[in-house]
Parts: sequence; C-alpha cells; structure tokens
Amino acid sequence: MLLIIRLHYNILNSLTIFAPTNQLCMRKFMKWTGYIILVIAILIIGIVGYIKFSKPDVGKAPDLKVEITPQRVERGKYLANSVTLCMDCHSTRDWTLYSAPPVAGTEGVGGEKFDQTMGFPGVFYSRNITPYRLKNWTDGELYRTITTGVDKNGEPLMPVMPYHNYGKMDTEDIYSIIAYVRSLPEVKKDVPSSAPDFPFSVIMRLIPKKAEPQKLPAESDTLAYGRYLVNAAGCAECHTKFEKGDFVKGTEYGGGRQFQMPGGVLTTPNISPDMETGIGSWTKDMFVSRFKAYTDSSFVPPHVDPAKDFMTIMPWMMYGKMKESDLSAIYAYLRTVDKRSNKVVKWQPGVKI
Repeated sequence: MLLIIRLHYNILNSLTIFAPTNQLCMRKFMKWTGYIILVIAILIIGIVGYIKFSKPDVGKAPDLKVEITPQRVERGKYLANSVTLCMDCHSTRDWTLYSAPPVAGTEGVGGEKFDQTMGFPGVFYSRNITPYRLKNWTDGELYRTITTGVDKNGEPLMPVMPYHNYGKMDTEDIYSIIAYVRSLPEVKKDVPSSAPDFPFSVIMRLIPKKAEPQKLPAESDTLAYGRYLVNAAGCAECHTKFEKGDFVKGTEYGGGRQFQMPGGVLTTPNISPDMETGIGSWTKDMFVSRFKAYTDSSFVPPHVDPAKDFMTIMPWMMYGKMKESDLSAIYAYLRTVDKRSNKVVKWQPGVKI
C-alpha cells in the first residue's frame, strides 16, 4: 500500500513539474500555427492578386480593319445563324416553342440569362452585339473577343461562348462574322453585367488563350472539312460529359452532358458511331433529314410548357438551315470519331441535378 501511495505521489509530482513545459510548448505550437496560416493567407492573396492583374494574357487586340463586302456579310450571316450559332445566344429565344427558336427581329440584342439554376457558377448574360454596343469597338477588339474570350477592356468571358473553338477557325471566316455583326440594325437594349461566383471569378481569368487559326479546308476534302465544321458548330461542347467544371476525357461525342431545365433534366444524346447507343446505324440521308425536317415549309414548332414538357436546347431550326453538303460533311467526320458505348436517357421529368 505504501508503495502504491508513493508511486501515485511521484506521478502527480511529475505532471506538476512538466505542466509549465507543456503550456510553453502549446504556446509555441499556436504561435507557429498562426505564422503558417498567415503565410498561407499571404500566398493565396498574392496568387489571386497576380491572376487578377496579369490574367488573362492573350496579347493586345490586333490593329485590324475588316473590309465589309457583300460576300463577307453573306458568309458571316450563314455562319452566325446556322453553324457557329452566335445568334442562338445573342438573340431572344422563345422558350414557349419547341427548341426555343430565336424571335425574328431580335438578332444580336443579347440578354439571354445563364445562372446557378442551370448549373452555371454565377449569373451570366449574353451581350448586345448590335452597333448600339459595339460601335466603339475596333475590329481588332472584336476579333480578339471572338477568338480568345477577352473583351475590349481585357476582361474574360464566360466560356459558355465556345471561343476556344472559334479561335481554331479560319481568320477569313472570323472576318466574315465581324462584317455580318457590323451590318446588324442598331437595337437599344441594355443588358445587365455578368456576376461570376467566387472562386470561379478568379478561375475564369485563366481560361482564355491565344487563338490558333486554321485554314478552311476545301469542301472536296470531306473529312477535314467536316472536322472544321464540327469544331465551328461546337458539337463536342454539348455531346461530351461535363463534370466538376470540366469535360470528361474519353467521353467526346458520347453524350451524357446534363442540363437543368425547368421541367426536368436534359441529357445530351450519343452522336458517336457506336451501333447500339450512338448513330452508327444511321445513314447519311437519315442524319441530314433529321436536321432538314425542322426547316421544311410544313413544320411549325409546337408550343410547350417549359415547367413540365420535354424541352431541348438543341437549336434544330438554326442548324437545319445548314447546307446539305455541310451536314453531309459533318456526318462523314462523326463516322470517324471513337465509338462510345453510352446509352442515354434524354429526358427525366421533375428531376433536379
């Protein structure tokens, strides 16, 4: 018993002796932890500040004056309304009609809203690109914006506009789009400024990159010409899975990208040449006819209730105005991309992502 009491006393005495030491160690630990947190905070502020003031870095707008010719305006009109679909976003779309076709007379006025309810990291608006807003822009500033995603003031655009694709187009085609935009009637419509959420407001500054223009292939080179059109039309942008803010490698053209619609979830279909789940069994005539059906004189877009009915963001009536030879070239190229086995349920009513 005496031995146990003595042992207990020694333990208590040891704790008493080391208590000040433990407190000193704790104070040192807290002190160094504070230093580390401060250093990390300074680094983060420094990195954010560097990105804020040095990015995007795509170079100055070129010194450029595009000669507006009837040929360029006509080519630009075709591209902007049927291939690159600038007017798909920079017009007012009628969401009470299937496929939400643009309202006639609103070409270029902008104002389409993309926000968090649709899965976007902030609230973004397409801009008014009629002369009302662009008359003080140089052609070089327009060229830089279209091909790199950096506006007149050096600010980045939300990549819902596929400027990376446009940056790979032939310079002459971009000149034609500029000529067409310059020819639009001036429409006095003010559009709210976009407001990206943090930290995307910082990340967004890292996305633009310098243009890498490519020559427009000869139409006789069907596959190269089809690849050019597929890039310009942004087919992969929608028909590739998109998760955690980026495209999933290895799913290109296999569909599966989801969009939150008011009445449910829309999932893009597989357009790879897979026989079972893609368009591998489609003939060229089937493919072309699928688009041309929406431009037939007998077609009238049906009314839909966006809150419950199936709705697609696929601008059928715009793509349907492509030349049959261009649609055929797109079909030919899509036959050469990797097959993706991915069965898609296109519409899930009442579902939230």
